[in-house]
Amino acid sequence: MITDADVERWLREDVGHHDVTNHVPGETQGRLVAKESGVAAGLDAAQAVFDYLGVSVVDRLADGTAVDAGDALLRVDGPAREVLRGERVAVNLAGHASGVATRTHTAVEAARTESEEVRIAATRKTTPGLRGLEKRAVVAGGGDTHRLDLSHMVMVKDNHVAEMGLEDAVSQFRERVSFATKIEVEVEAVDDAPLAAASGADVVLLDNMTPTETEAAVDALADADGVLTEASGGITVAEVPDYAATGVDVISMGSLTHSAPSLDLSFRTGE
Repeated sequence: MITDADVERWLREDVGHHDVTNHVPGETQGRLVAKESGVAAGLDAAQAVFDYLGVSVVDRLADGTAVDAGDALLRVDGPAREVLRGERVAVNLAGHASGVATRTHTAVEAARTESEEVRIAATRKTTPGLRGLEKRAVVAGGGDTHRLDLSHMVMVKDNHVAEMGLEDAVSQFRERVSFATKIEVEVEAVDDAPLAAASGADVVLLDNMTPTETEAAVDALADADGVLTEASGGITVAEVPDYAATGVDVISMGSLTHSAPSLDLSFRTGE
């Protein structure tokens, strides 16, 4: 998933074409250290950076591991110049991914106070160029990736309905996709949920509904055999328990990726 081209782009952005700062002789050891508690993620990307620079990763936690302040997530050994060249990129990648994983874990734990079955999922609101990193971080935190790109599932949104109508949109897309591809239909009113299911939706997205409205829509779909329900639209971590209690199958949250603060990490050498 992580290519040399990815690493080259990351390093070119940080190191530039004339790096004087890191011309340090000799060999050294280094470690990536947590400065606060959270869930580790992005360590495959951090290792890829050091591997590319010829620095040996001698120890590394598995993504999804809970960490406390002072814990080492990764240890390296190699030329000091290359260790120093890689450390900022590695810290940024792992810190961002660990922040996503930590936020996801918090949301999953909040959901479990009301339901053992509901899934916490990400969305396509990811950082361009870092979707793979962020989606893997969601998984590390116990969440679901949702669709990775537009080819994974058809989602009939409000603009499609405005252009074609709900039933015609579902019918047209159904004719064009593989039998293995699911179709999800977004609705904003409780009464439209059964219509979406009757039109052939595999998943009904209950968009921007309150928990009370979400529960009513889930109840309205009780007889729609095999149809999944998803709640979405600005749902915060604090609101997750209220939505989990509605009986919805999936709670998707763009904030898992676009608003997660980085986990505070530092890189220390010579220890």
